[in-house]
Amino acid sequence: MGLAMSRVIHVFRQPERFVAGTVGEPGDRSFYLQAIEDARTISVLLEKQQVSVLAERIAALLEEVSRRFGSDDPAAALPGSDLDPLAVPLEEEFRVGTMGLGWDADSKSVVVELLAVSEEEVDETVVLDDTDEGPDALRVFLSPPQAQAFADRAEKVVSAGRPPCPLCAEALDPEGHVCVRLNGYHQRSPVGD
Repeated sequence: MGLAMSRVIHVFRQPERFVAGTVGEPGDRSFYLQAIEDARTISVLLEKQQVSVLAERIAALLEEVSRRFGSDDPAAALPGSDLDPLAVPLEEEFRVGTMGLGWDADSKSVVVELLAVSEEEVDETVVLDDTDEGPDALRVFLSPPQAQAFADRAEKVVSAGRPPCPLCAEALDPEGHVCVRLNGYHQRSPVGD
């Protein structure tokens, strides 16, 4: 087993900014989430699919919360959409393995937790928990309007890549692509990039 490094959990209780963004050209984009609070900026690298799933899960959580607790008109507090690029220099803290999502009733916040990829299987109990063992993590508390704004931007970022082929929905490269619909070999379901 050896001595485990005690984990670092970067907690942002009142982030000024928590956004998804990309670096690189369509077809070769790296996806990041970036949290900024006071003078701290933490950026983590993740897969496009993870950004997409996180946005969907946040949207679903917000619906659930407003169903259960009723919501004070959330639109009233809606921040303007933040479409600025990621802050630079962009230093990747870690690559995201596991993601957790929760609702903190005390602060009425959506809690997003992003855990670093680790060799060991991540035990669910370390997610949203301060145990000493486990992967490093980025934990961000978001008001429902902030969470909604994050999800909206994340969806835009994900879909801002290459335009999909109208026939097979695979992403089109600038130099065109081999369309599976036209060669009759494989049928792909229209999911993916």
